[in-house]
Amino acid sequence: MRQQYRHMIENERMVRKPRARREQATNLSGSWLLDGRLGRWVATLLLLVLVSGCGREDVKVYRVAKESAEPSGTLGQLPAGHPEVAAKPQLTWELPAGWMAAKPGEFRVASFNIKGENGKQADVGVFPLPGGAGGDFANVNRWRGQVGLESVTAQELKELAQSVEIAGQPADLYDLSGKSTGSDDPTRILAAIQHRDGTAWFFKMTGDDQLVAQQKAAFIKFLKSVKLEQPQMAGLPPSHPPIDGSSLSRPMSAAATSSVAKPHWQVPAGWSETPGGQFLVAKFNITGKGGAQAAVNVSSSTGDGGGLLANVNRWRQQLGLSPVDETELSKSANPLDVAGGKATLVEMSGTDARTGQPARVVGAIVSQSGQTWFYKLMGDAKIVENQRETFTQFVQTVRY
Repeated sequence: MRQQYRHMIENERMVRKPRARREQATNLSGSWLLDGRLGRWVATLLLLVLVSGCGREDVKVYRVAKESAEPSGTLGQLPAGHPEVAAKPQLTWELPAGWMAAKPGEFRVASFNIKGENGKQADVGVFPLPGGAGGDFANVNRWRGQVGLESVTAQELKELAQSVEIAGQPADLYDLSGKSTGSDDPTRILAAIQHRDGTAWFFKMTGDDQLVAQQKAAFIKFLKSVKLEQPQMAGLPPSHPPIDGSSLSRPMSAAATSSVAKPHWQVPAGWSETPGGQFLVAKFNITGKGGAQAAVNVSSSTGDGGGLLANVNRWRQQLGLSPVDETELSKSANPLDVAGGKATLVEMSGTDARTGQPARVVGAIVSQSGQTWFYKLMGDAKIVENQRETFTQFVQTVRY
């Protein structure tokens, strides 16, 4: 009986202040309700009432539900002009036999558990991350470290990649076998990486070495069955930029809206236009010797698009370069004559964060009638150098 009374008093103490605030806003009024002395008086009175009822069968003990806490995965403050809400891409797939769907974690859009014989287990997760997510080179070497393997070079990484298909587009699969650094148990990782529409998609299976090896064929079949669709957002103003999952962490500075009409331009020979996604007005691929690649992205934003410095530093980050300040930028930026005004041309060289390969960027930023246009040539250093003059002439001849 005493334990019940103690439990009632402890519960009353735990919820006294929140309850007082709610009652003050509804049935009762007056700041005196928040005074701790009243709470102690109520607790004493409650104890006396309960004691007087000892031995009766109608004494009841109620448990007060604990108030739910705020979600731990809330977003931080978004940049000025950034969309308030981002919708996750919608995935569908064919679930392999023996896979059990689980609740996705904070960064996952899908999660599965696999149980084998003698308690063996494996976990499958799907993670979309904005931009290059640190680059394939860094991520694969990080996974290798998780199973006790040494890091590889960029060339060795290319040799290790196995071509697979995810949602109708090519991707790279890595099969890593070793021992868990935490338990020394034989462990295997199957990880597929695909870059599409400014997002890096990671499909990763981790678990017992033999079980994961047995599930490899099912994993590859699962990847091929995946279908990825961007949800349609309703209720946005006609001129509002489209919203997708990649906008959560990516700066809005050069985010373009696909509703912006294309300017008039003449596509250079050797440039192949391809769908650029929601944030690009246009995209052109350029293929060189040995399969080397480069791409030209064209995007647009209202106003100054976040400013010259922010966008240049974003491009520098994509090449693994440290940011510069206004003074340093002024030394490397050059004016460029374009139709109807002036533009700014910047050039930089570094390492592509996605591939670990040497890469180069030539970028042009053009302001036209309250709109800022961003032209970026990025890719294999040799291709970019050879296409520099063609790219510059392309930007100069665009008619808005």
